[in-house]
Amino acid sequence: MSIHLMLVAAYLPADVVTQSQKLALMKIGDSADDETRLSKPGMKRVRAWVGVGEKRCTTIVTELVAKGLIERVEVGMLGRRAVYKVFPLGVPAIPSNDDLDTRFQAADAAPKNPRLARPGVARAAPSKPAMTHEDIDARADLDAMSLAAGEGVKQSGFPRGNPDQTQPRVPPGEPQGLPQGNPKRSPRGTPSFPSSTAFLPSPPTPAADAAGEPRGCPKHATPAASCRGCKTNPRAERAARDRERAEAERQSQRDFMENWHADLAEARQVAHDRPQDVEAARRLARQAARAAREAPGGARSPEK
Repeated sequence: MSIHLMLVAAYLPADVVTQSQKLALMKIGDSADDETRLSKPGMKRVRAWVGVGEKRCTTIVTELVAKGLIERVEVGMLGRRAVYKVFPLGVPAIPSNDDLDTRFQAADAAPKNPRLARPGVARAAPSKPAMTHEDIDARADLDAMSLAAGEGVKQSGFPRGNPDQTQPRVPPGEPQGLPQGNPKRSPRGTPSFPSSTAFLPSPPTPAADAAGEPRGCPKHATPAASCRGCKTNPRAERAARDRERAEAERQSQRDFMENWHADLAEARQVAHDRPQDVEAARRLARQAARAAREAPGGARSPEK
């Protein structure tokens, strides 16, 4: 157990390791030897310290190896723990109070979200902490006076609100090349691109009036070439025709099977009611087959 290596890992800055990586490194350093800096923490112990799954724990250890904070001496196997060497490039020093003050001052001066920070804008000094309720009331009165004077509420932190109107971000007017105004059936808001052409009227063919062709969907006040609600678009019409054709084929097959079963049942009923007729028909069939075999050119005809 090495308390020194664990403390060194605990004081690493945030730009070097993340919280999960720091916890994993602290556990590996806690299980290391002071002289050799070799550690056998075990995956279960590291997972318990970090509080993640097995795959995520393996990924964190690999990230520490990539950063040069640890290195694998022996790979873990079933029944044998992996061996790591902590800080193979050298053990950093534990920072002093002055080093920590410098680090925290730089972190406090930096923006919380660099992507949203405006260049060239310095952060305002933090407000003086309120000691009593009178300080809070005085601050609220000052904000009310600023609002009445039209100055706005000045608070600490990043500047809020829109910039001055003298320097607008978006140039006035509509951009060139885009449709002017609102298209048909638009929400009457900002100018946008034209919506779907499904509501546009269907242009008739040159001979539509003479041939009496329908002009789109007749169920609407404004005829449309495609109507999903009325199923008048070409794709829906083709699908409907295909369904009707398939249903007609299935119905014809069902009719054929029903007729076939009816004929078969009728033949069985005749055989059951009149067995003498069935026997006579069989006798006639045997005689016809015998005559066919004995006829010239039949199966039993003498060879020429």
